[in-house]
Amino acid sequence: MKNLISAIFTLFFPLLAVAQQATDSSAMRQVTMTEVEVLPTAAKVKGMLLLNKDVQYELEGAVDNMYNFKYERAEKQFKSIRRRYPEHPLPYFLMGLSQWWKIVPTNIQTLKYDDIFFAYMDTTIQKAEAMYEKDESNVEAAFFLAASYGFSARLHSERSNWRKATVASKRSLDFLEKAKAGNGLSPEFLFGEALFNYYAVWIPENYPMLRPVLVFFPNGDKRLGLKQLSYVSKTGFYTGTESKLFLMKILANEEKKMQEALEVSEDLALKYPDNAYFQRFYARLLFVNGHFTKAERVSEEILSKLEQKMPGYESVSGRYASYILGYINQHKYRDFEKAKSHYKNTIMFAEMTNERDSGYFVNSYLNLARIAKQQKDKVAANNYYAVVLKASDKKSANFKEARKFLKENKKI
Repeated sequence: MKNLISAIFTLFFPLLAVAQQATDSSAMRQVTMTEVEVLPTAAKVKGMLLLNKDVQYELEGAVDNMYNFKYERAEKQFKSIRRRYPEHPLPYFLMGLSQWWKIVPTNIQTLKYDDIFFAYMDTTIQKAEAMYEKDESNVEAAFFLAASYGFSARLHSERSNWRKATVASKRSLDFLEKAKAGNGLSPEFLFGEALFNYYAVWIPENYPMLRPVLVFFPNGDKRLGLKQLSYVSKTGFYTGTESKLFLMKILANEEKKMQEALEVSEDLALKYPDNAYFQRFYARLLFVNGHFTKAERVSEEILSKLEQKMPGYESVSGRYASYILGYINQHKYRDFEKAKSHYKNTIMFAEMTNERDSGYFVNSYLNLARIAKQQKDKVAANNYYAVVLKASDKKSANFKEARKFLKENKKI
């Protein structure tokens, strides 16, 4: 239930790393986006730091460094912008985003960066509120308020701080509504709506029990949402990479279009070779699409970077890479000793992150049991199958296989 509630929060947070959380809003019901190709209005763009091409040119390397997990370099450049624009929310937001990407590779588990993350988002809010109080039609201020409240809500929901998450998400939604006036100015403003268009349809399709709650939501359009997301991924400066990330995840996890997801994933992985999250997602998509040679190479690189203790390479990435290498050694090379070693490492990494309910954990034990059975080591097979039986759903094929073996080998 926690994961479901957290997912609902995260689906509707706006901008950059999260989408907007929708709620009852009659005003929102009147807003629809029918066109992706929009032209900026020069008068409104003038003076916006968010859309300043000189600043974007200066920050391009910094943003790339952040996504490539070169945090120190990126933050040095962000602080340079802060020295020149101390009253603008942009540099504080980027500093907060950098903290966010230190949290992401751990599957949002680490608490190490929470305080500084919230501090930067609070400062972003303070700076943006000062801008908004001077001019309530300032869509740039609304953008940063929606984004910073949305990010804060996302992390609060991950930490089960539901009251804070609810308050922040409601404020995020309020300012998102105001920021929509900037949709025609830049693809940066379109990201949140693209996600909403997709998930406003996807949620009730996949969680029918939530339909009564979602009755007040505006109508979405999944096809349009994907089109908008694709557009922003190609044209957005600050939101481009985040859009590509969500596009990859949607294609893989929701649409089950694995080849298309792989193409997006490859773009991210090649552009950001040191981003552990992008690399492990790429390795998984190569694996499920049957590209074992590439999957093997990427997985070995992940483990090498983990051994070097490169930023972002932690146990979660180790679990992905070790399982893929275990499977390839078991089925492609028939090297059972290497396979067993990798499966045992998968189990170790899963235990380090307290993710014993993950498929990688259970399937590693299952494959160890199968290898032991093939090697005529019934004692080991019995031990491995006992874990599979305990960790698997009773209706699953894994459970039935384990129960059958254990039933037939009671005397061991």
